[in-house]
Amino acid sequence: MSWKAFTKSLLFHSNKIVRRLKSFVLHAHPPPPPPHVVRRPPSSDELPAAADVTVCKVEGGLLMSPSTFPYFMLVALEAGGLFRGLLLLLLYPVLLLLGHDRATKLMVMVSFAGVRKEKDGSPSFRVGRAVMPKLFLEDVSAEVFDAAARRRRLVCVSSMPREMVEPFLKEYLAVDAVVAPELRAFRGYYLGLAESDGEVMQRLDMEEVIGMKERGGAGDGDGDGQVTVVGIAGLGNSFHQLFQNYCKEVYVASEWARRRWRPLHPRRYAKPLIFHDGRVAFRPTTSATLAMFVWLPLAVPLALLRVALIVVVLPFSLAAPIAAALGIHCRCIAASTLRAAAVLDLFVCNHRSLLDPLYVSAVAGRADLAAATYSISRLSEILAPIRTFRLTRDRAADRAAMQAHLSRSRRGGGGGGLVVCPEGTTCREPFLLRFSPLFTELGADVQPVALHSEVAMFHGTTAGGWKMLDPFFLLMNPSPAYVVHFLDPVAGGGGGPEVANEVQRRIAETLGYTCTALTRRDKYLVLAGNDGVVANNNKSN
Repeated sequence: MSWKAFTKSLLFHSNKIVRRLKSFVLHAHPPPPPPHVVRRPPSSDELPAAADVTVCKVEGGLLMSPSTFPYFMLVALEAGGLFRGLLLLLLYPVLLLLGHDRATKLMVMVSFAGVRKEKDGSPSFRVGRAVMPKLFLEDVSAEVFDAAARRRRLVCVSSMPREMVEPFLKEYLAVDAVVAPELRAFRGYYLGLAESDGEVMQRLDMEEVIGMKERGGAGDGDGDGQVTVVGIAGLGNSFHQLFQNYCKEVYVASEWARRRWRPLHPRRYAKPLIFHDGRVAFRPTTSATLAMFVWLPLAVPLALLRVALIVVVLPFSLAAPIAAALGIHCRCIAASTLRAAAVLDLFVCNHRSLLDPLYVSAVAGRADLAAATYSISRLSEILAPIRTFRLTRDRAADRAAMQAHLSRSRRGGGGGGLVVCPEGTTCREPFLLRFSPLFTELGADVQPVALHSEVAMFHGTTAGGWKMLDPFFLLMNPSPAYVVHFLDPVAGGGGGPEVANEVQRRIAETLGYTCTALTRRDKYLVLAGNDGVVANNNKSN
């Protein structure tokens, strides 16, 4: 009998473990709902018309992804480095067994422990402000946001740290309030620990957050000044008391409904996402992150080989075919012919990366062109296969130096032409920053060049990292691609902002981009908290 009892006990516990594994991996068992849960996907038609406030869970509710792993992986890679990201990847099987809430605490510990809270004088978490919004916004459900945003007030709840989620929620989705735990810090460094749900609700005046004090209380919203609150649930059990105590109904979407959700269109953002930073150019899911770590041992020597052959060893005239053989794709489009590019000396293009002048020079077949740059690293200047023409940001001095350079070219004195990026800094998104009219004051005809670049793994630009590594990160991509489009020349004439705006408009129209009046200073205020003018050239552009 003892053997039979032991067998039954073993089978019982084995089945229990298997059911638990399935519930964690497949999310088959949601937390037990309160009595007023409505098990159907939220939509603007189904939410009560009299509802005043929507309380929406971010993970699994507002966001389409069933996992928060990519967001913490992005923090680990951007704020902690490759080794921290590798550690988080190795812990992924453990995270599957812990459940959502415990896994979130472990990911907070791995991603944030030892990370600096303040950097370059900025009191906020730079990765959360400058890097995270793009990844979050691409995962926002249009159906859920449309249903939630039509209420008078929208409150978002998350078990992820406030430093991660608040910037994108408040700045780009215009959420009224965010309920999320704050990270604990000691002497300017995060400890990897966050507040508990109870501590968050004690720190915040929940009635003020919900908006009850504006209407005098909570209730059924029958016209007596009371507030009707509905909830949209998500992953995990965090802040379940908030939903139980304040929400009249809570909507839960099924897996079938989630699969039909579509991402929110950028036109629905409260403000356009124009600037973002970071090196990671892909969504760091488990499989994509694993592919990156597998690729890295090949990417570093490949980048060095590309630099050595294209930039240092071989003649510049062989750069294009060698680059194609090494996986660098370049497509040239000419409005009519490239005959004008062989005659004109002033090339004006939008700024996508540090290699823009090299592509323009290679496609135009002009090895005599010089790149007019504001602040690049000494290493980039040494490695550049074409001459670099350093500008000082002194308008009068820069204009005189550029005119002298073009004058030597016209006299045959070996000056050569100029490639100018009047935006003054790079922009990754389909927007063009304001074109400085300095190039229009040179009295030369302008050859506009529209540039579009695509990368799959790493961005070759940064606002808060080491600028000297930009070309290496760009060349570490498996197949970086460029499109170089030569437009019809524009007469320089008398110069002025009108010509600069016309060149900007033509380039934007060709690429399908949007013109803006933003400048380099605006970019660095958003991404780095400064005006972009720093003493160390290795960290500014």
